[in-house]
Amino acid sequence: MSATEPKNNNKILAIFAAVLALILLLLYMQGSFVSKVPPGLSPLVKDSKTPSDTAVVEKKQVDDILAWPGTVKSRIVANIAPRTTARILEIKVNAGDKVKKGDLIARLDERDIKAQENAAQAALASANAQASRAQADEQRTRSLFSKDAATRENFDAVVARAKEAQAAVSQANSAVAEIRTHLADALLVAPFDGTVVKRLKEPGDMSLPGMPIISLQTPQGLRLEADVPSTCAGRYSIGMNVNVRIDTLGQTTSAQIDEISPEVDPQTRTQLIKIALPAMAGLQPGYFGWLEQACDRHEALLIPAAAVQYIGQLEVVKVLSEGRHLMRHIRTGKTFGDQVEVISGLHEGETVIAHPEQAQ
Repeated sequence: MSATEPKNNNKILAIFAAVLALILLLLYMQGSFVSKVPPGLSPLVKDSKTPSDTAVVEKKQVDDILAWPGTVKSRIVANIAPRTTARILEIKVNAGDKVKKGDLIARLDERDIKAQENAAQAALASANAQASRAQADEQRTRSLFSKDAATRENFDAVVARAKEAQAAVSQANSAVAEIRTHLADALLVAPFDGTVVKRLKEPGDMSLPGMPIISLQTPQGLRLEADVPSTCAGRYSIGMNVNVRIDTLGQTTSAQIDEISPEVDPQTRTQLIKIALPAMAGLQPGYFGWLEQACDRHEALLIPAAAVQYIGQLEVVKVLSEGRHLMRHIRTGKTFGDQVEVISGLHEGETVIAHPEQAQ
């Protein structure tokens, strides 16, 4: 026998031992060496300690709490628009800017209005000159008439011309005042303290009467406006308290319904509901929120939330049956305060063991 043969035998034995170990490991992982327990309710070993608390599975009528999305908006919103047709020369604000009452928002081209003002002032000057001449003629004719040097007919004609000239002066003054009002309209100012929501025009655009340049709103008097299905909107009334959740602030608050639109949107079958919001630090127009309220009721099996234990992703409870503790797999639904709805796994009247530490 050569010297290499023992070495080859050792290698073969090592490989055989490794394969055998791997097979044994696989068999162990499959549970071949462990006695299996058939599925079903498994009685737990009785604990020497008495359960700290028990609860009976009960069936109750509970509210179906639904949530509808809404947007925080200001009660007072103003669309700033010019009264005349003119080119926009400058816009002083952008969306998000805060302004004070009287602050300049935009400036319009006033050259056409200036030309109209100059023409109106010239017409006023002419009317004043004519009125001065007519007044002088009246005084002179009045003097002659008092001396019987002028006829009554001439005197009456001169007095009428003087009144007409004075009326022309009043008309010219009104025209100048009107044009100066248009001149003031070339400067658009903020009517109240607020925040710019939208900028709808840009410098160089032509402004038209009634066409907004910016949208302005106040940060006070905020409301949540939500579209609610008409089937649920009928449950609401003005002055009713509802729950509002503002996700951005992470807060839920009670608020009062301020306005309900009587019109149902034919496309979405919803009604607009506006809820007056209380003062909340950091709340701004445009924030997203939810209107939370019960729309219907249904029967539900309820148990204390503290009775539910979690094993991985499984939900289980301990059921007290004939003096024994049985582990039961369940499926839960919504939470109602300190109770949770059981969708499957339990029946009305059964007794479960609560674990106060689970609720902590």
